[in-house]
Amino acid sequence: MTTPQRPGGPDELPIRDDMIRLGQALKLANLAEDGAHARGLVEDGQVSVNGEVETRRGRQLHPGDVVSAGGASVRITAGG
Repeated sequence: MTTPQRPGGPDELPIRDDMIRLGQALKLANLAEDGAHARGLVEDGQVSVNGEVETRRGRQLHPGDVVSAGGASVRITAGG
């Protein structure tokens, strides 16, 4: 579901609405295998949003936010 990485930047994850929850974004971006995996990553402090560790799986993400987990990053974009 992600679009190819721009040179020097994270992959893009286009969304249809104006927000997406962190757990959903992790699954759509293939940073987590499923909801349980996403929950574990977040609870273990292995996920960051805009460079800060995030422990709320339900956090709302908006276009421009950057999510990182497992050494990979995606930027949320509008227009999915």
